[in-house]
Amino acid sequence: MRSTLFLLLATLLAVAPARAAEPATPPGAQLRLYALDCGAIEFDDMGMFADDDSYAGQPGTLVEPCYLVRHPKGTLLWDTGLGDAIHALPGHARSEDGARFKVPVTLQSQLQRIGVAADDIDFVALSHMHFDHTGNLAQFPAATWLVDSTELSWASATPTPAPVVAAHFKDFPAPQVAMQGDHDVFGDGSVRILRTPGHTPGHRVLLLQLRNAGTVILSGDLYHSRSNFEQGRIPSFNVDRADTMASFDRVRQLLATHHGRLVIQHWPEDFAALPAFPGFLD
Repeated sequence: MRSTLFLLLATLLAVAPARAAEPATPPGAQLRLYALDCGAIEFDDMGMFADDDSYAGQPGTLVEPCYLVRHPKGTLLWDTGLGDAIHALPGHARSEDGARFKVPVTLQSQLQRIGVAADDIDFVALSHMHFDHTGNLAQFPAATWLVDSTELSWASATPTPAPVVAAHFKDFPAPQVAMQGDHDVFGDGSVRILRTPGHTPGHRVLLLQLRNAGTVILSGDLYHSRSNFEQGRIPSFNVDRADTMASFDRVRQLLATHHGRLVIQHWPEDFAALPAFPGFLD
């Protein structure tokens, strides 16, 4: 009797369906996006941000955020702001040529609030190499620098193109990954650095696939304001107008395809609409 029961049990186990494999964690399921305050610039005249004179004579303020992306495979810092050195100046500000540059809180102090040290940053990437995006780059020498090769070549030219500050990066010792086309940072499609030239030769935007927020695109300087985006206005100092318009089209198509959210990095309202630090978007 006992042998019969064992035989029956063995037969049932042999024909029982194999247990289904656990589903893979979907891209973005553990992804977090933190928006950090890396300064602001007050302009007496915003005219240069549209080559159709739309903003001529109008004052305005642009914010200078940095973004921290936490992924199960590592941490990415996107853009590094005006630079903590300005915070050390009287009033945490300096003035120059009709603009006031303000850094009320340091990037390092914000990272410390969420337990991130400079050596914890695995990757640093810049939307482009204008000075207001490279100010704190030298603070992360242990990170791998994901750099557009076209952008680096342009920014390293002699004479230095305005408004690039070569001192921010020329002695930066970090290992480099030279990006040519689009770059999938963690290999699962959840964090992609996409080529959108025009503002500078190697300008890029960051596309994130988040579990709850869905697709989010961080604009870099492809747009500086909502009206730049809505009206297709192009700064007079962009290096290539045709490339800018093509990049506008690409981002619009991506937003439509993914039903995505565009975060215009410099626009105060877009920055304010993100979860207040140390909160995060996921």
